[in-house]
Amino acid sequence: MAFKLTYSTMFDPPEELHTRFDKSLAATAAKIGAYHPLFIDGRDVDGAGSVDNVSPIDGSVLGRFATANSAQVNDAFVAAQRAYPSWRATDRGERIRLSRQVATIIEDRVYDIAATLCLEVGKNRLEALAESQEAADFFRGYANDLERARGFDTVLPNDPIPGVVSRNRSVLKPYGVWGVVAPFNFPLALAAGPAAAALVTGNTVVLKGATDTPWSVRLLADCIRDAGYPRGVFNLVAGEGSEAGEALVSHPHLAGITFTGSYKVGMNIQRRMQAGAYPRPCIAEMGGKNACIVTEAANLDHAVSGIVRSAFGMGGQKCSALSRVYVAEPVADLLLSKLLVAMRSLSIGDPTRRETWLGPVVSENAVSKYLSFADELGRHGGRILMGGTRLTVNGMSMGNFVAPTLATAPPEHPLYSIEMFLPIAMVARVAGLHAAVAHANASDLGLTAGFYGSTAEAGYFLDNIEAGTTYVNRPQGATTGAWPWFQAFTGWKGSTSTGKAIGSSYYLPQYLREQSQTVVQ
Repeated sequence: MAFKLTYSTMFDPPEELHTRFDKSLAATAAKIGAYHPLFIDGRDVDGAGSVDNVSPIDGSVLGRFATANSAQVNDAFVAAQRAYPSWRATDRGERIRLSRQVATIIEDRVYDIAATLCLEVGKNRLEALAESQEAADFFRGYANDLERARGFDTVLPNDPIPGVVSRNRSVLKPYGVWGVVAPFNFPLALAAGPAAAALVTGNTVVLKGATDTPWSVRLLADCIRDAGYPRGVFNLVAGEGSEAGEALVSHPHLAGITFTGSYKVGMNIQRRMQAGAYPRPCIAEMGGKNACIVTEAANLDHAVSGIVRSAFGMGGQKCSALSRVYVAEPVADLLLSKLLVAMRSLSIGDPTRRETWLGPVVSENAVSKYLSFADELGRHGGRILMGGTRLTVNGMSMGNFVAPTLATAPPEHPLYSIEMFLPIAMVARVAGLHAAVAHANASDLGLTAGFYGSTAEAGYFLDNIEAGTTYVNRPQGATTGAWPWFQAFTGWKGSTSTGKAIGSSYYLPQYLREQSQTVVQ
C-alpha cells in the first residue's frame, strides 16, 4: 500500500485502509472453526494433540490448532539438521531472494493477517496492521543488511612477512539449527524477526509460537512455505512450554535460540544454553518495567499523549509498555488531571471495529492477574484514581475487557518492581530530575524509557538512564513505538541477554560465528 503504516504513523490512515481491512475481516470470519496443522519437513502434519484457540473478544472458538509432543519436536529438529548442510551452502543471493519473497507475500496478505491478529490477540486494527507490516519489514530488512555487509566476508591485511604471501580473511558462518520461541503479544512480528535473521544467515529454524496465539504464527509459516524454501529449512511446532517448549530447548541439535518472554523463563533458557559441553548463543528479550520522567519544564500535553499511548495501548501488553511515571512535584497535580481527562476519552470495545482504540487483554488468566494487581494497588500507600475493574463492553460478558488504570503510589510500593503486562500506570511524585532518574534505574530491567522536559535536562537523562531504547519529548509514545531500522530496539540489564538491537546493523552477526582464515600461498 502507498501509505506506510508504522507505530508512529497509525493515527491518521487513509480511508482505503479501513475499507480493505473490513473486506479481509469478513473473509477471515468465514475461516473460523478450521483445523490448523503443524509444519514439519516441508509438509503439513497433524499434531499429537490439539487445542481450541479462544478469542479474547467474546470467548468464541476461532479454530482447532495442532500441538506437538516431544517426538514431533524431534522430527522437526531432525528435518532441520538434515537440511542444514545444503542450506548453509546455498548461494547468499538465493537466501536473500527468498527472504524478500516472504516480505512480498506478507505484504500481499497484510490485511488478512491483521484481521486474524485482531480476533486472536485483541489488538485494534491499526496495531494489527502495523504488526503485519513490521513482519514484512523484518524479512526485507535483514536481507538488505546481509547484502550490504556482503555476507560478512571481510578481507584482512596480509601478514607482514618478507618473501611470504599469507592472505587473511574474517568470515561469519551460521551455527546450525536455530530455535525461535515467540510470545503472544506480537505473535507474528516477534516470530518473523528472529526467523528471518536466522534463515537469511544460513541457519535452519524450528519455531514455536505462544499457546494463546497459534493462528498468527501459522499464517507466518504459510508465507514462508509459499516463498519456496527447501524442505526442512523452516519448521513450525506448537504446544505448551512444559512439553513442546521443553523438548525444543533441550534438544541436542539446538545450536542457538531466540526467546521473547518473561525474565524468569528467559534466564532459565540462558543458563541452560551456557551449560553442557560448550556454550551456545541465546538471544533473549525478557521484558521491561519501563519508566517515564516528567519535569517542570515538560510540555504536559505531549507528555499526556505519550503516556496514555504507551501505558494503555494494546492493554499494556507490550514489553515496552509504560508502567512507571516519575513526575516533578510542582506539576504532578496538573499532569494527573490531564491524564484522567485523556483516559476518559479512550474508546474501549471490539478491536475489529474502526472506532475502537483499546480491546481486551489476551486471556482470562490476564484478567485474574489484573484484578489481583488492582487490589494490591490500594495498599502500601497507593491509591487508584481511575480503573481497577473488569468491564462488560457492548454486552460481551465473555470478553476479557478491563479498565485502563491510573494510580498514585510512593516509589517504595512493591508493584514498581513487578512487570504487570497490563493497562496499569503508576505515578510517583519526586523532587526533581536526578531523583527521578535514580528511581527509574532502580529496576533490574532496562528495556525502554521516556522523558519530557527541557533540552538541557534531556542530556542528563540520556547520559544516565539505564535503558536500551529511549525517547525524548515524543508525543507518539513515551516508551513505545520503535520501528525497525528507524529506532533500534533493545534493552539493558535483565531485559536482554545481548544488548544488541532488533532492526539494527548489530543484530544479524548474533546468528553467526566468526572464522579467521589464513592461507599461505
